Amino acid sequence: MSLGSFIRKQFIDILQWNEDRDGVLAWRHPMQDFEIQYGASLTVRESQMAVFVNEGKVADVFGPGMYKLTTQTLPILTYLKNWDKLFESPFKSDVIFFSTRLQLGRRWGTAQPVTLRDSEFGMVRLRAFGVYSYQISDPAKFYREISGTRDEYTVDDLEAQLRNMVVAAMTTALGSAKVPFLDIAGNQGLMSQSIAEQLAPVFDRYGVKLDNFTVENVSLPEELQKALDTRISMGMAGDLGKFTQYQTATSIPLAAQNEGGIAGIGAGLAAGAALGQTMAQGLGVAAQGQPQQPAQPAQPAAGAQADPVQRLQQLKDLLDKGLITPADYDSAKAEVLKKLTS
Repeated sequence: MSLGSFIRKQFIDILQWNEDRDGVLAWRHPMQDFEIQYGASLTVRESQMAVFVNEGKVADVFGPGMYKLTTQTLPILTYLKNWDKLFESPFKSDVIFFSTRLQLGRRWGTAQPVTLRDSEFGMVRLRAFGVYSYQISDPAKFYREISGTRDEYTVDDLEAQLRNMVVAAMTTALGSAKVPFLDIAGNQGLMSQSIAEQLAPVFDRYGVKLDNFTVENVSLPEELQKALDTRISMGMAGDLGKFTQYQTATSIPLAAQNEGGIAGIGAGLAAGAALGQTMAQGLGVAAQGQPQQPAQPAQPAAGAQADPVQRLQQLKDLLDKGLITPADYDSAKAEVLKKLTS
């Protein structure tokens, strides 16, 4: 090597990584046209590790601390380069820094609903999402399996792969647990633990340690959720016979305000009674599995064909209870008297 070429060479005497932005997992120290000075200083900060790579092979790995680079501190690199005695000249080697900080609040979720067999609803499609955290635990393994020769490897580069593994583990856990959908909410903690146990060895294969895994929510697609809401509403209705009576009672004041006034109440009550009787008998058939006698025609409601005097008394009672207005009372009374004189 000529004196001019030696002078033009650039030497590195301090190796360090300042981590000037978040989301970087691996960073290669710029080495093009550079050589590392013998006795150079290597600074590895807390939450970092450094790996020396010689001709594509992982050599020495350094944890947090400050090191003076000599044959004593680089035993594997010394062996690979066949330095059988102390060297004092600059040398070439790739130096890659890795961030071992916890990557918190990383989100996962199913891109499409996962179809599973449910003991209560049959086949269902479920969506799930949650959070997890991880950190690099073995930088040499991470370099060989994941980051490779790239100058920089980020969180976003890694998580596309991790997310697929998470969803696969979640599908397996849900399918093997055989927990009905309605009971999943009460078992999310156990499900999170089960999925974490399945994922830990998979993450470890890539030199990554799974720190925490949480299932935040498991839900149905919108159309299936609407069907479940309808089923819940039917269950909350309880006794349909009493529910029909309640609806009929609350409809009287509304009917009095409609066109035709109180005159249509009798027909409405008759229709409501017939509907309630039919529904009650239908439920009886489903519950007992035995045919029921045909429903008897509903009797006309009070006032439809009642005695005029009795009819007038009923109207007066409704007026006294505030269920009809004086104007509706006068209108209905006039209609009864008109029928009486016709």
